[in-house]
Amino acid sequence: CESINTIDKYFDDDPNSSEEYSSRNKLNTYCHDNTCSSDEEKITSGFIMLLNKLDEDGLESDKIGEYASLWLSYKLNQKKENGITKLNDFYTNRIGTNNFYKGKISNNINMDVIEEKIRSIDIDIKDISNFYDAFKSLCNIKWTMYLNLKKL
Repeated sequence: CESINTIDKYFDDDPNSSEEYSSRNKLNTYCHDNTCSSDEEKITSGFIMLLNKLDEDGLESDKIGEYASLWLSYKLNQKKENGITKLNDFYTNRIGTNNFYKGKISNNINMDVIEEKIRSIDIDIKDISNFYDAFKSLCNIKWTMYLNLKKL
């Protein structure tokens, strides 16, 4: 949950938000010339960052694929003007065939598993993002419980 919440903060467009989470900083790391020039590049960068963070958290590739796919669908649905309706279309055209992006993904992640998860999700991203809302709520409840137990 912490990784997902952290990535989401990088997409906060509020000019008063903390510089620590400014999208101008970390997201640019995964873009060509260290500059994300479009929403699609920012989303792609966030997806790669999330894959790497979830890997650092010690999750298995199938869970990384599920969580990152939900997140990616949710973010793409927020940017309806891009016209993307299928997750696999975006992944194939923006990430899967792009060696620059693929080179930024941790070697520990089994990309075959991630790609299979994405290919198997043949649902409109609008519908998938509904699952993300439920997932994020459950995740935050679990994270809050963990933090409260940690205080004991």
